[in-house]
Amino acid sequence: MSKHDKPNVTDWQALADKELRGRAVDELTGSTDSGLDIKPLYTADDLDGIDHLGGLPGFAPYVRGPRATMYAGRPWTIRQYAGFSTAEASNAFYRKALAGGQRGLSVAFDLATHRGYDSDHPRVVGDVGMAGVAIDSVEDMKILFDGIPLGEMSVSMTMNGAVIPVLASFIVAGEEQGVARADLSGTIQNDILKEFMVRNTYIYPPEPSMRIVADIIEYTSKHMPKFNSISISGYHMQEAGSTLVQELAYTLADGREYVRAALAKGLDVDAFAGRLSFFFCIGMDFFAEAAKLRAARLLWSRIMAEFEPKDPKSLMLRTHCQTSGVSLQEQDPYNNVVRTAFEAMSAALGGTQSLHTNSFDEAIALPTEFSARIARNTQLILQHETGVTNVVDPLAGSYYVESLTQQLADKAWELIEEVEAMGGMVAAVEAGLPKARIEQAAAARQARVDRGDKVIVGVNRFTNDGEDGEFDILEVDNSAVRKTQVERLNRMRANRDEAACNAALEKLSATARDGKTNLLETALEAARCRASVGEISSAMEDAWGRHDARTEIVSGVYGGKLAEDEAFTDVEAAIEKTSKELGRKPRVLVVKMGQDGHDRGAHVIASAFGDLGFDVTVGPLFRTPAEAAELAVEAGVDVVGISSHAAGHKTLAPMLLAELADRDAADKIVVCGGVIPAQDHPFLLDAGVAAIYGPGTNILASAADLAGRIRDQARGRNR
Repeated sequence: MSKHDKPNVTDWQALADKELRGRAVDELTGSTDSGLDIKPLYTADDLDGIDHLGGLPGFAPYVRGPRATMYAGRPWTIRQYAGFSTAEASNAFYRKALAGGQRGLSVAFDLATHRGYDSDHPRVVGDVGMAGVAIDSVEDMKILFDGIPLGEMSVSMTMNGAVIPVLASFIVAGEEQGVARADLSGTIQNDILKEFMVRNTYIYPPEPSMRIVADIIEYTSKHMPKFNSISISGYHMQEAGSTLVQELAYTLADGREYVRAALAKGLDVDAFAGRLSFFFCIGMDFFAEAAKLRAARLLWSRIMAEFEPKDPKSLMLRTHCQTSGVSLQEQDPYNNVVRTAFEAMSAALGGTQSLHTNSFDEAIALPTEFSARIARNTQLILQHETGVTNVVDPLAGSYYVESLTQQLADKAWELIEEVEAMGGMVAAVEAGLPKARIEQAAAARQARVDRGDKVIVGVNRFTNDGEDGEFDILEVDNSAVRKTQVERLNRMRANRDEAACNAALEKLSATARDGKTNLLETALEAARCRASVGEISSAMEDAWGRHDARTEIVSGVYGGKLAEDEAFTDVEAAIEKTSKELGRKPRVLVVKMGQDGHDRGAHVIASAFGDLGFDVTVGPLFRTPAEAAELAVEAGVDVVGISSHAAGHKTLAPMLLAELADRDAADKIVVCGGVIPAQDHPFLLDAGVAAIYGPGTNILASAADLAGRIRDQARGRNR
């Protein structure tokens, strides 16, 4: 080849083979966690057949962004997700964040509120104020936004199960602040199908839950023109272990189902389509995450075209994004600052409309003001120092990114069509298909991490054997928060017109049964009468009942990925040895207590332990300590494994130990896993917990440790 000739792909391959010193270029070709086919070199030939090339931002199919000028005209909204303890504490936190440059509020509610329980309910003793702010009524909502003008501030609320009473309380709080409902702006998540797949903060069965979604879309489209009626969320799918393809497909399939539900109410598609929004997770697969947002806009435009809107903006997908929580690691936690920055840049390059950046300490505890400021400043630096806002869609035309965009769209469309063939997303959810697929993906990913094929810096490679450094941890006094909330509830109930409140609640129950009247409209009457969140939820529960999900664990995925791994076979042999000494398989109960529905960790552990040779029982979600202890005794287990994600461990673990002792079962080994700060370890160990396995713990190591503990205890009994 002459030095003046233009090199071609064959020339590159020859040069690359030489540089690889005997290895073939094909060895560099592989796939990501999401099953995307990746090559080491992309050229213009890879753009052949891609139809979306040449489009412009602000025009359908909106691949390059929903607005013509994107960040060159206005940067994305910095919207930090926050809420903890009481309404007073969260209000103070919000005010400081707004003074520090945040432009919108995103409210995190505690799990008692999510599940439609008031703070005085016996099932939520360990949940009140722990993983979000406790909101029991309009009175709490008024305090939450005290001094924050709701007519000027956009408020996003992550709420699904108790969406009716929470949105009603928000609207009434606005009224009493002097803000008409038509002037309220923001977003309510209102995405119940995702809850049945992954996050599990549902209350009612799927069919009436879909009616709630449609009624909120109907009400807001008529009365709240500035308010987004739904935020269709893929975030929790990826957090539960989904691939990017699954997150993309199932989120858009959910959206299609919600559109159909709204149309069934007799609404015109253009009356509500512009107020639909989406919510995606942004993980560490940098270019694929940016391409995912571009593919999402492409596919949503295709889906919405089916409904023949007249307004081209009805084809537009607008999205909020949040950096990944599951990518954060307890080990070497300052690495999380870097992870979040990369994820934030990826979201910006993908064209998000608003963004939350996680704090570096969230794999350990609730974020402090210090860590939240770093997270917020990450976005400010992106907007003001990097130049990323100067150009609309800077990745457009990239051989690699455009190919990824098309590949994600094609693979996701296959899953969307599979859901359609089943009769839609409600049918697919009821059949358990998306949940099973996501759990399989989570187990497979964990196997790759444990084997070391997937590198996590500071966890399974480049580990820091020294101190990680000390930093403050935010700790909420659960009992003090609960006491404050119960006192406020009692005052409210003492001062309200009880007859009017009961009449409003009875009317709401009748509305739930009649299937015709708008539920939010009726719930507003109850909220104005100072019915609580729990009472409004209970009124609808009287009509529909409370949903109980089936617990099914995948098998063979984790073990199949590690079948030839020496460490796996060694642990398998150790468990077999334990089985011979016991005369049966060692028995483990994996249980989640309180109202925490995040069950990814619990299911991955259960699946992996089952593949290794344990006899695993998985308790139903939302158990009280007494129910968990009873199940442990009935199942005759050797070990009770508590999965904690929502900071309730200091309350719930001692209660479980006491309940076991009351049943003459104090000899059962109790261990904890999940998000538990190191500073809480001595408390739990002193209370009687045998071991604590934090985020990033190698499953094989924890399984071997447990097998040894079970053998030691059995030998002690036999002496």
